[in-house]
Amino acid sequence: MARTKKRSSSAPAVRAATTARPPAASRRARIARTTKETEVTVDLHLDGSGRADVDTGVPFLNHMLDTFARHGFLDLTVRARGDLDVDLHHTVEDVGLVLGQAFRDALGDKAGIRRFGDAACPLDEALVTAVVDFSGRPYLAYNLRIKQARVGSFDTELVHDFLLAFANTVGMNLHLNQVQGRNPHHIIEAAFKALARAIDQAKQPDPRVQGVPSTKGAL
Repeated sequence: MARTKKRSSSAPAVRAATTARPPAASRRARIARTTKETEVTVDLHLDGSGRADVDTGVPFLNHMLDTFARHGFLDLTVRARGDLDVDLHHTVEDVGLVLGQAFRDALGDKAGIRRFGDAACPLDEALVTAVVDFSGRPYLAYNLRIKQARVGSFDTELVHDFLLAFANTVGMNLHLNQVQGRNPHHIIEAAFKALARAIDQAKQPDPRVQGVPSTKGAL
């Protein structure tokens, strides 16, 4: 399987991304990023209760991020405005990018976490598995076989673009595999639920882990 390469942003930032860096123990982050195409702000708390307040201008993406926060036990606020008159691509991809930056900052040096996580989630006929590693090495193995081009007005190929931006900016190894499925909404939602559950495992503190969980001493 060919490795999916990181894609550069298609427009230069008008105002550079700004990052609020609270104490690492809080496991929180706030990222704001503005370009000529989008304005995105993400507030993230890794040790939340599953509360989401999401407004991206893309209803299906709102639904998936709400699902992601709930099943990943994250508190997540997202505000995005983009050039939706062009298409959904810039907004969806940039939300993934900024969400990934927030995860990277909230995780800090990753000392004491489990690092790895995996989950399988069904939704009716669909079944999707997710395996993650907060390795610092971005890689996406994307194996969702969605035959339909759209769910409502949402382009299903944007799921790949969102996850690629997210995995690259977190610095995460992500394997997403569709075991079975027919309905595109079910497949995508099962994927977001599996990803959320896998991330919830990987971000958890483990009392057996001393320092950074790597033989290299850094992730």
